[in-house]
Amino acid sequence: MAEVNSPRITGRGDLIQWLQNGETPRENWRIGTEHEKFLFDVTTNRRPGYDGASGVGALLTALNDRLGGTAIMEGDAIIGVKEVNGGSLTLEPGGQFELSGAPLATLHETCRETNSHLKIMREVTATLGLGMLGVGYDPKWPRDDVPWMPKGRYKIMRAHMPKVGTLGLDMMQRTSTIQVNLDYSDERDMARKFRTSLALQPVATALFANSPFKEGKPSGLLSTRAQAWTDTDNARCGVPACVFDDGFGYEQWVDYILDVPMYFLHRGDDYADVAGLSFRDYMAGQLPGYEGELPVMADWEDHITTAFPEVRLKQYLEMRGADGGPWNMICALPALWVGLLYDAESLDAAEELARGLTAEDVAEARMSAATHGLNGQIGGRNMLELGRQMVAISGDGLKRRNNIAGIGDSEVSFLDPLKEIVQSGITKAERLLDHYHNDWSQEVDPIYRDFQF
Repeated sequence: MAEVNSPRITGRGDLIQWLQNGETPRENWRIGTEHEKFLFDVTTNRRPGYDGASGVGALLTALNDRLGGTAIMEGDAIIGVKEVNGGSLTLEPGGQFELSGAPLATLHETCRETNSHLKIMREVTATLGLGMLGVGYDPKWPRDDVPWMPKGRYKIMRAHMPKVGTLGLDMMQRTSTIQVNLDYSDERDMARKFRTSLALQPVATALFANSPFKEGKPSGLLSTRAQAWTDTDNARCGVPACVFDDGFGYEQWVDYILDVPMYFLHRGDDYADVAGLSFRDYMAGQLPGYEGELPVMADWEDHITTAFPEVRLKQYLEMRGADGGPWNMICALPALWVGLLYDAESLDAAEELARGLTAEDVAEARMSAATHGLNGQIGGRNMLELGRQMVAISGDGLKRRNNIAGIGDSEVSFLDPLKEIVQSGITKAERLLDHYHNDWSQEVDPIYRDFQF
C-alpha cells in the first residue's frame, strides 16, 4: 500500500519538477550541517549496543526528555529525535550518532548549533557512562564487535552490501563523517556548484583526513573512511560521470538516480526488500512482486537517499567527502564550502580551479587522497597546492559575505584549522599517527582519552 498523503508519480517530469522545487533565491540560501560521532563506553572503550541502561536507545530517550522534542519511532524502538528548532538526532547502522542540523543563515549560527548540541551531548552521555569520539573510522573495533541498530532499512542494506562490494559493511558500521548541505538558485547554478564541488571533493577528503587507524593499528591510510567508500557499491557510490557532461542538469541527474538499484519500499513501519530491482520498472508498473503498483513521491524521496556519491543532489547539494573530526573541523567544513560556493566571485574562481578535471581524474584521486592526504595527486596536480588555493578562495568569499557576529568575529575565523593544515601540510590523521608512535606507545586506546569531545 502506497503512502496515503504522497502524490502518484506520473512520469520523469514529476521527478525533474521535484528538483526544480528545491530552487531557492540567493537571499534565502541556508547552511545545513550534519555530523556524526562514535559513542563509546568510558570504561571499556567499546561501542554501546542499542539496549540496556547505557545503550543508544536509553540515550535517545534521555535526549528527547531533555530537548522536549518528538521521538522518531520504528515500531517500539526510538530511532531518533526531531528537535523543536528544526534539527534532528538520528542513528547510523553501527550506532554512530548524528546531528542533522537545521537550515541556518550564517556560519555563526551553525557553529552555535554545533556547540549547543555537543554541550548537551556531553552532559547526557556522561550520566550514562558514555563518551564521544570525532574521527572518520572506528580506530579499534572489528565489525563483529560493533552492534547493529534496529532500523529496517539497515537490515536490508546489511544483507545486500556483501553482494555488491567488499567494504560496504565497514562503511555502514565503522565510518563517520561531517557533511554540509547547500542551496542552489536554478538549474545552471546547481550544475556549476555540483560540478565544481565534485571535482574538488578529493581535496576536501585530503584536508579533512582523520582516520589513520583500523582495528588498533595504523591502516596504511590517512582516510580509512574514504577507502571504505571505494568498494561499497559502485552502482550507487563514487563520481557520477554525467555531472561532467556538457548540458548536465536536472534531467541527467534524474536518469542517474533511476539507474541506481533500489533497496526497499517503506510502508509505515515496514520495509519491503526490493534490493537490486529497478525504479524504472517500478514507474512502469513492472516491479517484480508489485506488478501494477506505481510509485508515489515518497518512494522517490526514499530512493534518492540510497545513492551515495561524493556529492549528492536532492533538493539541495550535499558535500559528502570529509572524515568525522573534532569540534573546530565540524565548523570548518561548512565554512570551506560556503566560502567557495555561496559567493559569486569565489564560485568563478573555484570553477576555474577545477577546470580540466575529469570524472576519471576525480575517481582516481579518491584513493590518492585516502592514502596520501595532501601529498596526493588529482589530474597530475598536487593536492596541497589545490588545498591552499581552495582555502584562500573560500576565505575571500567569506570576507565578502561580511557576516559579523556580535563580538566582531567574521565567518572567516572558522577556516582557521584549515589554514593551519595547508600552511603546515600536516593533516589531522598525520598528527594522530605521531601521537601513536611517540606518545601512546603504539596503542590506540589513548585516543579515547585525549580526543573525546
